[in-house]
Amino acid sequence: MLSLTTRFKIILSVLAVILVTGSFILYKSDTAPEGKNEILIRALMQGLSQGHYQPEKVDDNFSKKVFNLYLNRLDYNKKFLLASDVQKLRQYETAIDDEVNQGSFQFFDLSANLIEQRTKEAQAYYKDILAKPFDFSKDEQVELDGEKLAFATSTAELKEAWRKQLKYQTLVRLVDMQEEQMKKLEKGEKADQKSFEQLEKEAREKVKKNYEDLFKRYDQVTRDERRSSYINSITNVYDPHTSYFAPKDKENFDIGFTGRLEGIGASLQEKDGQIKVMEIVPGSPSYLQGDLKPGDIIQKVGQANEEPILVEGMRLDDAIRFIRGKKGTMVRLTVKKPDGSTKVIPIVRDVIVIEDTYAQSVVIEDKEKIGYIKLPGFYADFENKSGRFSGADVKKEVEKLKTAGMQGLILDLRNNGGGSLADAVEMAGLFIEKGPIVQVKTASGKAVVLDDRDVQVQYGGPLVILVNSNSASASEILAAAMQDYKRAVIVGSPTFGKGTVQQFFELDEALPAQFNPYKPFGALKLTTQKFYRINGGTTQLRGVIPDVTLPDPYSYMEFGEKEQDYPLPFDEIAPAKYSTWNKSKIDYAQIKANSQKRIASNKSFALIEQAGQRLKQQTKNTTRSLQLEKYMAEEKKAEAEAKRLEEAQKQVPVLNVHRLQQDLKEVGTDSAKVARNKEFLKDLKQDVYVEEAVAIIQNGLK
Repeated sequence: MLSLTTRFKIILSVLAVILVTGSFILYKSDTAPEGKNEILIRALMQGLSQGHYQPEKVDDNFSKKVFNLYLNRLDYNKKFLLASDVQKLRQYETAIDDEVNQGSFQFFDLSANLIEQRTKEAQAYYKDILAKPFDFSKDEQVELDGEKLAFATSTAELKEAWRKQLKYQTLVRLVDMQEEQMKKLEKGEKADQKSFEQLEKEAREKVKKNYEDLFKRYDQVTRDERRSSYINSITNVYDPHTSYFAPKDKENFDIGFTGRLEGIGASLQEKDGQIKVMEIVPGSPSYLQGDLKPGDIIQKVGQANEEPILVEGMRLDDAIRFIRGKKGTMVRLTVKKPDGSTKVIPIVRDVIVIEDTYAQSVVIEDKEKIGYIKLPGFYADFENKSGRFSGADVKKEVEKLKTAGMQGLILDLRNNGGGSLADAVEMAGLFIEKGPIVQVKTASGKAVVLDDRDVQVQYGGPLVILVNSNSASASEILAAAMQDYKRAVIVGSPTFGKGTVQQFFELDEALPAQFNPYKPFGALKLTTQKFYRINGGTTQLRGVIPDVTLPDPYSYMEFGEKEQDYPLPFDEIAPAKYSTWNKSKIDYAQIKANSQKRIASNKSFALIEQAGQRLKQQTKNTTRSLQLEKYMAEEKKAEAEAKRLEEAQKQVPVLNVHRLQQDLKEVGTDSAKVARNKEFLKDLKQDVYVEEAVAIIQNGLK
């Protein structure tokens, strides 16, 4: 059977023959000749149509999807284009399919010309508006959600939209400066007590400086960078994980945005002109600092003792350049939380603390000994056979806990974004005799069943697996398998729902030598496979629904695969042959009923539920007052409510948690290790979700 890479090369080689003998003439020269972009789009479309798991029919409906996605990304906040511009572009709404098949970029060229023209015009707007003081006593509001806005019908209407946006940003700065001045005076620090008028002027000047920097970056955006964005509006219609990477973008992707780069260790996504946190890398500075969470939107980035830079509307790779930095330096992120509150988060850049990415275990002493294993990710060192593998590490931790006399086990997969599929399969095998764990299917082939072939059961006792909305990929595979076998009770909130597999294809390697004058072309990240549970259902879109659902404020967020643009659907195939676990009878209905009773009487869960409901309401409320007193009252209320959730965690009865003696020996007297171990245990002792998992094991899971 041909590998996917070989098949992809054959597809593009066939296309090469068509191009060479058709409308394109290849020239031998030292510079890339005319026609490179046309060849690129046709090569990509050929690869997509032949290699994607579920190819799109390239027709008028496809064209409309691309048009809407691209327009949304071109001017999400509707601060540049006029309604008349959109009408000009809409002439191509059902013609993009014809253009990509012909290798044409007429629609893109028109859109690029329009956005570049309107961007230059907007420079005059912000300079003129910020030259005069704002009246913050006037009762008016600004809409912050671009989806709820309409394109301006005139230049005057557009300028008014700019005025409100700039007034809001000045208001935010002004309030921050007032609070900062007040804190300094209260502490008795030397500080000039500036008048309201002085602070307002300084706030406008800071906003103006931000926009000067922003428009300088706009001026530096090349046509090729804009073209990449347009091409990704085409690839993302296939699914959100299928993307085109121009040569420079692929280089940035290969470097990776992790603590190894002496950054902050967060996975980010650019969506609708905003920089959104998707995942926190275990062991990274963000992970250890603790305040930055998935779902946060980064609005500004400031270096230590420097004025922060506005990153809204910025390309992701440009924003990352400001966030990255040398080890030991501080970056201050201004983020908008899902509940609408804003927070400045200081993070000291560093490399990943490798030990914190590995599996760790503790013993929870209650009525009986309960083992607990925290698994941040499904790591594997494929280049070093003697390196660390998550499957082998969890096996060791289980053995240690068994020796310590555990009578139940909690495996914590919360915030585990996945990783090595092989290790997920191996890990599942620790808890069953043998059998299928997951099915992997390509578009054209039959499903391949990945089995645990080891008949040994390392641990056959009570098992609870904790998950949340950030548990994805390999985490979902392990949780789903244990749920299908009825081997464990899955506890928490519905998981992320990513059940697809991607593969990179280097276009330069796939296209034959006669295209060398045109190279480099970049790469295509293509969705080629899908994961299916052994019961036949995919983990795509729906994820894993817990047996026992616990209140979680983040479950109310617009987060997960289902919130992405054009995700692949949930579907089912034939189930694999397997037999459920028969060594313990789990009464799921009784366990769920008992849990609901405990949750109903638990004050912490009540506060968490309230916070979740409030978060749901706050995400709908996207307007802000531009009147100073009203704005300050709204912000204080948001901050107070946010603190309630933090206080909820502090009210949890402290669990009796301790590390095993051999683990304490490894920590030794190293001050850094001692501090991290102390922090790990502190958080765990007051974890209301772990407390409920312990109760589930002790009340009916035998």
